[in-house]
Amino acid sequence: MDGYFAPDSMLRRVQGERVVMISGARALLMQAAHPLAVEGLLAHTTGLDDPYKRLERTAQVMSAITFDSRERADRMTGRVRKMHERVSGTLDHAVGPFPAGTPYAADDPKLLMWVLFSLVDSGIVVYERFVKTMRTAEKEAYWRDYRVVGNLFGLVDSDMPADLDELDAYRRDMYAGGELVVTDWARIQARQIVLDPPLPVALRPLVEAVNFITVALLPPVIRDQYGFSPLPPAPLREFAVGAYAEYVKRGVLPFVPGKLRRVSASRAA
Repeated sequence: MDGYFAPDSMLRRVQGERVVMISGARALLMQAAHPLAVEGLLAHTTGLDDPYKRLERTAQVMSAITFDSRERADRMTGRVRKMHERVSGTLDHAVGPFPAGTPYAADDPKLLMWVLFSLVDSGIVVYERFVKTMRTAEKEAYWRDYRVVGNLFGLVDSDMPADLDELDAYRRDMYAGGELVVTDWARIQARQIVLDPPLPVALRPLVEAVNFITVALLPPVIRDQYGFSPLPPAPLREFAVGAYAEYVKRGVLPFVPGKLRRVSASRAA
């Protein structure tokens, strides 16, 4: 096996589904809900100042890790780590529980773990909504694969939850711990990411549909802080997305040819 992951690995199975690509916007909105991640990982690394470039770069790196050779994956993640090493500073104003002067660094394991969590959680949420429900063992395998991803970005094993139970505990702690605070700056940029991507007018109906899904799938503690339109109300929005996702899962994807359903890197690997 030349790459880090076998053809039958959960990471390849999930990331190979084209529909899972819509998890990227959700993950970025989650990352931007952490003030230190905004300063340390987004604003300084062509992040929310050029969110589409960040999404594209993240997709390229994840594709290399998932489907390409170890040599290429190491080369691309090495560049990311070197870029992170150059970014550090202190908050110039208080944000949520973080007082002015709080230090941040792009290679801070706690911030990298939040980014890693946003990716794995968004992948699971979208895959389960639109493809199939994961068994517990499959989620465990998916998280084990993502721990390898974390290692490639500079995390050591002790920086990450050891298993699915610890990952669930991490999720609960982060959602209830008060660290997630959407700043005004992030809120403005988030609306650009979700509501106004640089695409032709002819694609607006598709954009609006993806926007609707992205907002509905955000954790409520984060979605509410962004102040997205309450219409339709969250329960109705979630019901509509759930019904549509079930239709796609049962009535569309099973009949889509593999060359359309799967990303090209997945088919070539």
